[in-house]
Amino acid sequence: QVQLVESGGGLVQAGGSLRLSCALSGRTISSTVMVWCRQPPGKEREFVAGISWTGATTFYADSVKGRFTVSRDNNKNTADLQMNALTPEDTSVYYCAKDLDQYTPVRTGSTQYEIWGQGTQVTVSS
Repeated sequence: QVQLVESGGGLVQAGGSLRLSCALSGRTISSTVMVWCRQPPGKEREFVAGISWTGATTFYADSVKGRFTVSRDNNKNTADLQMNALTPEDTSVYYCAKDLDQYTPVRTGSTQYEIWGQGTQVTVSS
């Protein structure tokens, strides 16, 4: 059974940093794109960042570009999201997600991925 589990969320002051981690079980991560999405309170889920299955290419929403960094460790079967310079507007439930198929491209801006983690809450106080 393929499963994604996020960790690392919490409460942080504006300007602070958090690092989220997504662990994949049931399948090797090395052949699949990994993306991070978030759902702010009362809003729709939105794309945040993605990394190609090779790890060579990363993609970011304009709202997080220059502040967030997505990475992957195929040996550990994990994908991380380093979040710096956080603002209250970053307060959301953050999800990692992936396609069911292997070797697919990152669809920047899309939240149409088949497999999702349970989410981790990030709250940024002003």
